Amino acid sequence: MTSTTTSTPAVASQELDRKLSLRHIRFIALGSAIGTGLFYGSSETIQAAGPAVLIAYLIAGCAVYAVMRALGEMAVRHPVAGSFAQYSGRYTSPLMGFLTGWTFAFEMIIVAIADMTAAATYMKMWYPETPGWIWMVAALVLICGLNLMRVKVFGELEFWFTLIKIVTIVAMIVGGLYLIVFGISLGGFEPGPHNLFEHGGFAPFGVWGIIMSLGIVVFSFGGVETLGMTAGEAGDPARAIPQAVNTVPVRILIFYILTIGVMLCLIPWTEVGSGESPFVLVFSQLGLTAAPHIINAVVLTAALSAMNSITYAATRTMYGLAEQGHAPKAFTRISRSGVPTWPVVIVAACLVVGLFVYLLIPDQLFVIVASIATFATVFTWASILLAHHGMRTEMKRDGVVSAGFAAPLWPVLNYVTLGFMALVVLILAFTDAGRTALVVGAVWMGLLVVGYKLFIGTEGRERPVLALREELPEARRTAAE
Repeated sequence: MTSTTTSTPAVASQELDRKLSLRHIRFIALGSAIGTGLFYGSSETIQAAGPAVLIAYLIAGCAVYAVMRALGEMAVRHPVAGSFAQYSGRYTSPLMGFLTGWTFAFEMIIVAIADMTAAATYMKMWYPETPGWIWMVAALVLICGLNLMRVKVFGELEFWFTLIKIVTIVAMIVGGLYLIVFGISLGGFEPGPHNLFEHGGFAPFGVWGIIMSLGIVVFSFGGVETLGMTAGEAGDPARAIPQAVNTVPVRILIFYILTIGVMLCLIPWTEVGSGESPFVLVFSQLGLTAAPHIINAVVLTAALSAMNSITYAATRTMYGLAEQGHAPKAFTRISRSGVPTWPVVIVAACLVVGLFVYLLIPDQLFVIVASIATFATVFTWASILLAHHGMRTEMKRDGVVSAGFAAPLWPVLNYVTLGFMALVVLILAFTDAGRTALVVGAVWMGLLVVGYKLFIGTEGRERPVLALREELPEARRTAAE
């Protein structure tokens, strides 16, 4: 088994271009996890638990950190494209790698469809007479075009996309604190920490409200695992991945908690989600009469940013699946720009299909998108933890020392976080939308298993051979220098 772990991997037709810097990697992960879910979707979590939703975000944030540390250790040891699908295939089973990779890729595609339709909705504010499908096509062409460019260009554009969102969030936090400190009323309500404890108390729905909000909170953090997809194109994965893993989850948690905490101090939680967006209220009170247009521009950027990162993650997942024999070999062909062309084409084709499906059944499509995305997030996180446990178990058996970024408290932290994932699945069963998620997820998994049995040959049923970081050509060059 040791020789299998350290063998040189099968070489694809070409290799991905390792041009992503630490700055790019951090912002790609931030861009995936901070989007319209924070700007508008957080109202749903607040209505489920009241101010106590802050506790739910803290709990889920701890789970995110555990998952990312597990993924980070594997990514440093094996910096490959489509990372966690390959890790599942190597350290759990080839079937699990197949399920993980295609479930994540499908999740990314359907969420990209949702972002594409959201972009069209936002554009209606400025161009109400223009058909929405025109903006959907424009978003599709823009994002797929960006993903066909060199990965360094893609990373740079995603950096600026995400920076706009972060500046807006920071402005919301600073502006909100200014209103609180100087006692400037917002929407007719007196701002202050007292709003956290009045109107039914800090936890108006008790512990049950906190528990029920966890499913939505976990969904809002979904996408942060995209960071693992950058391992195959990181210029210095041994340095970039650990720094990003240690900082990105904490920053995401801070952004969510500070933003929602300030929001709940400004206006009673019972008012959140009714009427204008809290962001619009804050900026309007600060004297920005164009606040609705500013926020519309930001959420449009957020949708395009998320769609950009998601398309990147889907294409790199397909590339990694092809390397394992779980997708057509054509998916490993690299363009002159260092980009896997066929996966980008497949994503574009799926987005076109999604465009037509949305025009036919817009309401049902969003239910399906939310259901699969919630199920897929939990499934992906659990598969990461299981693969990490398999890797550490094998390393312990063979007396192999960690590559220098060992996840803490193994195996206890893995068990506790897996228990948390099981709780989230159980929570889904208590809501109509959650039950839809479980049904759709079960059907999807069944179809994938059938597809695996019918179409995956001998090569795809073997455990993938992953090179260690020290075996990669750039690692040897760095060591020589």
